[in-house]
Amino acid sequence: MSVLMSAPGPLVVGLGLIVGKSSTQLSDFFRRTAELLGIISAYVIYKITNKDGKCDECEKARLERLSNIIVGAMMFLAGSILMILAFTGSDTETGNVIPGLSIAILGVIANTFFWIKYTSLNKAQPNAIIAVQSRLYRAKSLVDGCVTIALLSVAIWPGTDLSYMLDKIGSVIVAAYLAFCGIKTVYEASVKKRENSL
Repeated sequence: MSVLMSAPGPLVVGLGLIVGKSSTQLSDFFRRTAELLGIISAYVIYKITNKDGKCDECEKARLERLSNIIVGAMMFLAGSILMILAFTGSDTETGNVIPGLSIAILGVIANTFFWIKYTSLNKAQPNAIIAVQSRLYRAKSLVDGCVTIALLSVAIWPGTDLSYMLDKIGSVIVAAYLAFCGIKTVYEASVKKRENSL
């Protein structure tokens, strides 16, 4: 369900970039694309490791770590690219940000729902992939809130210094948070690998 709900986000925000040039909207496009790839990767590995009990514990742990490393690496890569774009972009004309704003608002709602759902699932039956998905959706809901504020300011006050500043700040926050979560996820997967090999 989360894959299906996340799939249109990159497409709509990407199409919105045709009419809008907001750095936050561009950052959001990269973020949503990286997250969608991470969610698909986690879903596939979760299905493999929980299919009819045919996956032994060592293989399950290895695949879960691999999934977490893939998700973390995608988040870090997207965050790094966005940070560079945030500081190198200088276009003050943002164009129409309504498509990106619409997706960001829907993102706050959907991602908060999945954050609560995955947190509940992980408490009921602890699972490494579900725990990382809970963290991912928490990050997504908070970042979508930030993106909503930034794009709302651009929509309400286009071309002003305030909207330009909030757009840049929104882009930097998205980039920094993605990079941080990516590093944390990869680090935790690496620590688990070392612990399991001892």
